[in-house]
Amino acid sequence: MTAPDLFSPVRIGAIDCANRVFMSPLTRCHALPDGDVPHALNATYYAQRASAGLIISEATQVSPQGKGYVDTPGMYSAAQQAGWQLVTDAVHAAGGRIVAQLWHVGSISHPDFQPDGALPVSCSAVNPGGIVRTPAGKKDRVAPRALETHEIPVLIEQWRQAALIAQRAGFDGVELHGGNGYLLEQFMRDATNHRTDEWGGSIANRLRLTLSIIDACIGVFGKDRVGIRLSPVTNANNCGQDSNPQATYGTLVDALSERGIAFIDFVEGQTGSTRNLEGFDFALARRRFRGAYVANNRYTREMALDAVAQGAADAVAFGVPFIGNPDLPERLRRNAPLATANPQTYYGQSAVGYTDYPSLDAA
Repeated sequence: MTAPDLFSPVRIGAIDCANRVFMSPLTRCHALPDGDVPHALNATYYAQRASAGLIISEATQVSPQGKGYVDTPGMYSAAQQAGWQLVTDAVHAAGGRIVAQLWHVGSISHPDFQPDGALPVSCSAVNPGGIVRTPAGKKDRVAPRALETHEIPVLIEQWRQAALIAQRAGFDGVELHGGNGYLLEQFMRDATNHRTDEWGGSIANRLRLTLSIIDACIGVFGKDRVGIRLSPVTNANNCGQDSNPQATYGTLVDALSERGIAFIDFVEGQTGSTRNLEGFDFALARRRFRGAYVANNRYTREMALDAVAQGAADAVAFGVPFIGNPDLPERLRRNAPLATANPQTYYGQSAVGYTDYPSLDAA
């Protein structure tokens, strides 16, 4: 049997993917400001990129409380469901597959985003620091409010309801955002989780929220349409590093494998930056996890080809290259030059820098 290559089909859980070039979640801040609703322009953007083996949608907040950025989409209202239906219909009509990335930013927010101007919430009252761009301009982040024990089951239910909306909107599955210093990772790491109840302290307690939400999403989609993004060693969003990433995230990988979920989407190293893997054995995680291993973080064509051919990954997710190259799989297949996207147009409501990058043949 010949080894798979980057452009060969792969089945991820119950999802048949035409190739192993996946599209990473990319926050683009193009939802309608009134209600954080996806719309026709978003549908065009995703449909243009439907040649990806699997699209992982931009991060999508599961509740108003989970929001931390301007004009990011939600997954908790009827209007949002209808908007996402436009997106999934367009992607499927173009022959693609798409899963929804579900998200709660936790402390990476500001009262300007919160209902009634309340404090953001997290596992503990740890101020992540830094600056946040709110509708009223740039402001310093504040210390969040620690969630009360009785609030956490409500939070889990919000994720379950978001999975239901994603299913009704036509998504092929869901990915939980368990990385980059957002709420789930805040609970995972002992640097940020200082709780003394059943949601903090031991590794098992710190992983309890993530695994409870995984179980809730499995109850909606089934285990073979659920995945998660993890970033065991990143310092994104000033999230303090766990004292023992290998033990914490290794325990999580084992628990996810036991549940039989479809895939883990690993940020290898610092998110969007160096591939320094110190602190976690990604190769060991690949061997211990029975589902699909999706590799991510600054992969070149050559690295991706080698990772799949050598069995180090089942697929490779590309982020920024998909912004300026809507037909990235074909460009990689041909080893054609890649267009460089303009960072000044990454975010905002305009089609400029969003849907106006041509395909290779059109260019």
